Amino acid sequence: MDKKRFVLSGYFGFKNFGDEAILSVLVNKLKELNQSITVISSNPEYTKSKFKHIRSIYTFNLRDILGAIIKSDYLISGGGSLLQDVTSFKSLIYYLLIIFLGLLLGKKVIIFAQGIGPINNKFGQFLTRLLLKHCTYVSVRDEKSLKLLESWGVHADLVCDPVFSTKIESAAKTNTVAVQLRDFKTMNEDFIDRLAQKVSTEFSDKTVEIYSFQDDIDLKICEAFEKSLNLLNPDIKTVLYSNLTDEQIISGISKAEYLIAMRFHAIIVGLISSTKILAVDYDVKVQKIAAEFGLPIIDLKNDFGNKFDELKAAHIEVLNCLVKNKAFDWSGFLKAIKE
Repeated sequence: MDKKRFVLSGYFGFKNFGDEAILSVLVNKLKELNQSITVISSNPEYTKSKFKHIRSIYTFNLRDILGAIIKSDYLISGGGSLLQDVTSFKSLIYYLLIIFLGLLLGKKVIIFAQGIGPINNKFGQFLTRLLLKHCTYVSVRDEKSLKLLESWGVHADLVCDPVFSTKIESAAKTNTVAVQLRDFKTMNEDFIDRLAQKVSTEFSDKTVEIYSFQDDIDLKICEAFEKSLNLLNPDIKTVLYSNLTDEQIISGISKAEYLIAMRFHAIIVGLISSTKILAVDYDVKVQKIAAEFGLPIIDLKNDFGNKFDELKAAHIEVLNCLVKNKAFDWSGFLKAIKE
């Protein structure tokens, strides 16, 4: 195909593993097609250091963003959960503003593998519906988002999350339990202590590897969990990892025998690396993926029940069969950018 200019809008540059992994998949695909790429990032220098031969501009430099979109052929918004107001109404308005600018300037706008909602604000719902109806191509990563858009009269393709296409080298499992936690408005000391007590009881013979995916959000919670674990069982071996690259996170989790994870993309890495997983429910997207793959799930408030027994009894062969069906479908996207 002819070389075109693409502007990519998403939660990029914040060193959040999931969003950076999605960006890697998208950038690599566009590079494979020999396209010109500009990424809107909160940390343009970091983004440019990750990928060769791309441009990057600051998230809140409206003049540079306008200039990039004016020169572009396509604006891509996504993936991830950009169009929701649970994080904040302001973040929803920001990503809708970028989409609006693309449409206003006559560019082809693509919504890429997003999870839409929850959007509780009625005005936010109205704006999202109005703008998505004018996009060139829309793809979503779950059935609930698809049904929501169908109810709005917006046509969309259902695809899996792009991170499912990440290639992981086969590695022998080690005697480890990976634990990935993050801060959240309902996160509390009681949950941390109860989880530490259960991990100490169930996995006292294993090394507990604790992963901070995004240090400004995760690290304090991970440190509190490690402290609680060590107070309960001074003999248990723990390792706390922070400030890791995407590759280091994937490599570490892929070697773990068990994974206890809050973040959606931590769960995906566990799935594609044949790890037994216990999901921690803090968001609807975690509920969705746990239900889809039949994963045991706990929440931040209630008793764990028999979920650790379910974790240990998980059938990896069954999970592997489900994961094999998760090949990312590029066909709709490729058709949209070749028109």
